[in-house]
Amino acid sequence: MKYQAITLAALAIVSLNACKKNDNAGTTIVYPDMAEADNPAILFTTAAGVKVYNGGYGSAVAADPTQKDVFYMLTDRGSNVAGQVANSIIIGKPDFIPQIGKFRLKDGKLILEQVIELKNAAGDKLNGLPNPAGMGASGEIAYDLNGNILTPSPDGIDSEGLVAAADGTFWISDEYGPHIVHIDATGKTIERINPFGTGTGNRKLPAVFTNRRANRGMEGLTITPDGKTLVGMMQSPMYNPSKTAVANSTVLRILTFDIATAATKQYAYLMDNTSLTGVSEIVAVNSTTFLTLERDGLFGGATTNPATFKKVFKIDLSNATDISDPANGATGKLYNGKTVEELNDVAGLKGAGITPVTKTVVLDLLKDLPTVYPHDKAEGLALLPGNILVISNDDDFGVVDNGASGFSQKILSSGSIDRNRLYFKKITL
Repeated sequence: MKYQAITLAALAIVSLNACKKNDNAGTTIVYPDMAEADNPAILFTTAAGVKVYNGGYGSAVAADPTQKDVFYMLTDRGSNVAGQVANSIIIGKPDFIPQIGKFRLKDGKLILEQVIELKNAAGDKLNGLPNPAGMGASGEIAYDLNGNILTPSPDGIDSEGLVAAADGTFWISDEYGPHIVHIDATGKTIERINPFGTGTGNRKLPAVFTNRRANRGMEGLTITPDGKTLVGMMQSPMYNPSKTAVANSTVLRILTFDIATAATKQYAYLMDNTSLTGVSEIVAVNSTTFLTLERDGLFGGATTNPATFKKVFKIDLSNATDISDPANGATGKLYNGKTVEELNDVAGLKGAGITPVTKTVVLDLLKDLPTVYPHDKAEGLALLPGNILVISNDDDFGVVDNGASGFSQKILSSGSIDRNRLYFKKITL
């Protein structure tokens, strides 16, 4: 793998981001205001001449626990768009291997030093294809760009959340299943945990999570600073018990998973409104306080239909109600015969005696950055010492839906093709 450089898109280094000392290397790290992927490599070109770029990093970003100049960035399942056939998904490169990129900040650039391809427990490479029925199937029918149906795969993963653990291993959450996957430093699966019991090992997630909405699964994942508890964030209200029943719901679930015991708890999180795509990420501040990234799906700075909502919230679980179901039923604990999602909003939760997590805004990406945030998909968060927040975007490999079961180039309001960027911003907590 050739090294690829990420050049600075902004030359100015803002004072609020200050220099940070890398205790391991003994060097001074200057975090830039913004860094952009300079990635000319092309995965392939479609028959219509659309270029699919070798990128896709940005579904999540994690800071290395010991090296303050190293960042890990995660791809999702690969280039894909919604098809015109109901419940269809067009997969651009069926043999794409979801992966983690290890980037190092050096001399004002981020250098891609290593690609860690995700593998199953036998060491075979994972892919981005939907899972079979009973193993995390999303209900999507996958097609290639020539209209051929693709066979579901038990090794499929739509990787979205990333944790870089202190022992050098990684934890990943996905939008199929949902699955939580523990991998070693080489990308090989140590354990795969889901609600179906079809993973590696015998541990399971609560059964209610089988009701996750397709392509809106466990979008975010973090770990508490003590390294003991994983915290997963669902992107949107689950279809629990059905799509129709939760049409007006703003209730998302947060899951905590004790790594040693597999004990879980669940909490209710309220989106600001039903028009949003949902929550793209969660990152820990301490054992009970977290940051979430809540957004719409529109482009910042667009001349027509511009983005209006991309915010980072500080949330607190301390006084929130654990909504876990001791019976582990298929729809979770019911309140007056209704699922938590059917309670819809704060009034519904209050009426059922449920206290959701608290929320306060700490950053508005559309107002608080030096330049207009141009992307549609802000998807990753990492928190550095000194309360410096890192935000990554999913560039979708430079393509979007062309409305005809194919790809078009993904163009920002500036006229440039969308690329992965990291934004660095000091926040007050």
